[in-house]
Amino acid sequence: MQKQTKKQATSQSVHPANKADDVEKIVSRVGQKLLALRSEQGMSLQKLSSKSDVSGPAIHKIERSDMVPTITTLLKLSNALGVSVNYFIEDGDDLPEPVLHTKGDDRSIVFTPHKGLNLEGITGPYQQFRAAAAVAVMKPDANSGRKLLRHSGEELVYVLSGEVEFQVGNTEYHLKTGDSLHFSGEIPHKWKNISEDEAELIWVALRGE
Repeated sequence: MQKQTKKQATSQSVHPANKADDVEKIVSRVGQKLLALRSEQGMSLQKLSSKSDVSGPAIHKIERSDMVPTITTLLKLSNALGVSVNYFIEDGDDLPEPVLHTKGDDRSIVFTPHKGLNLEGITGPYQQFRAAAAVAVMKPDANSGRKLLRHSGEELVYVLSGEVEFQVGNTEYHLKTGDSLHFSGEIPHKWKNISEDEAELIWVALRGE
């Protein structure tokens, strides 16, 4: 085996792929730091939105790392929270502890493409946790559409009120208040509200590996 030269070692240490990994690592932490700082200061999503002039949905997406903020957005958020931009982009291993307290009147709105379905998040970001849960409200006749849904991970629904129907594979499940359904997201599925009133559920999604 040939001995590695100093020049070779230096070249490997600054490989573009390694730099890209470092950048991605920093970006993935922006949302975690934003959520941790907002929670620490007891600032609601709506209050931070008003104070920073950044929309609530945008802040929510940043916190879940679904969106990479621009430098202008980071400047607005850092000013509103009283920290420098470096707080969000500096590389460090001091990640927030994986604990999140969500107050009942401070749930974040979770985006969903399904009409008639409103979701309010009750869990932390996927970067720290494997599960995502929300309080779901289905309006009468709300449904997931004709196309069956399919994805990795698992789902668990618990009906707080109303009646809903889930089709998982070739089986239909009629769920009433107090009923629950746990299934693999890999199985084609769909859902609908079959009652004349709104249905309320606790909806949990566990992401796959």
